[in-house]
Amino acid sequence: MLRVGVFGAGGRMGTTVCRAVAEDPDLELVAAVDPHHAGAEVCGAVVSDTAEALEDAGAHVAIDFTVAVAARENLRWCAEHGVHAVVGTTGLTDEDLDEVRSRFRGGHANVVVAPNFAIGAVLMMRFAELAAPWFETAEVIELHHDGKKDAPSGTAMLTMARMAAASEEWGADPTTNTVVPGARGGEGPAGIRVHSVRLKGLVAHQEVLLGTTGESLVLRHDSYDRSSFMPGVLMAVKAVPTRAGLTLGLDALLGI
Repeated sequence: MLRVGVFGAGGRMGTTVCRAVAEDPDLELVAAVDPHHAGAEVCGAVVSDTAEALEDAGAHVAIDFTVAVAARENLRWCAEHGVHAVVGTTGLTDEDLDEVRSRFRGGHANVVVAPNFAIGAVLMMRFAELAAPWFETAEVIELHHDGKKDAPSGTAMLTMARMAAASEEWGADPTTNTVVPGARGGEGPAGIRVHSVRLKGLVAHQEVLLGTTGESLVLRHDSYDRSSFMPGVLMAVKAVPTRAGLTLGLDALLGI
């Protein structure tokens, strides 16, 4: 049985993760860490303010749903202490991933980093990648709850990167008069435009719009509840001990 600790355990996502781990018969929740909720109890685990709680509890895998600045330190700790890591924290840069790749090299600990653990969202990105060569124009609209700090989302950035890698032929933006600055959104890889929406009541949603002569294709994924991420999180937790080094995204775990 894998012994699991959770970083960010006191937040809404962290609490959901703790519950999913505690309810899985193949996993055991042995530690919860969150300096903002130290002393609270989550699914039978008392929340600690330091990572040492994972070491004391003999955790095999740590799950991180925090913020980028905290995740960087948590990942360094995991690499140094031989604890496998599963990371859903967004806002990590390419430089961060290069450091993660370097630190989790050598087989002492492995890591899965995914911008989105919803299996439907992973499939959406793959479908967008497959469709990209057959369309001339594309835009991405990502919509999230009002507590999300980074924009665009990691899912949107990865979607555009994969589309850009699949096709270098994209039409130029026809806009010549921008009445309101920023109305055309931000420019992502290959000039693909991205728009970020932040609203109360949302969880995580994304549309990929592709267009060519006489037709369009719209791909949309909706996560209505944080429970939608849990099957992917649990899949990654069970897989990470056998996946050497850094695994980026759930695609390899799904075989797509």
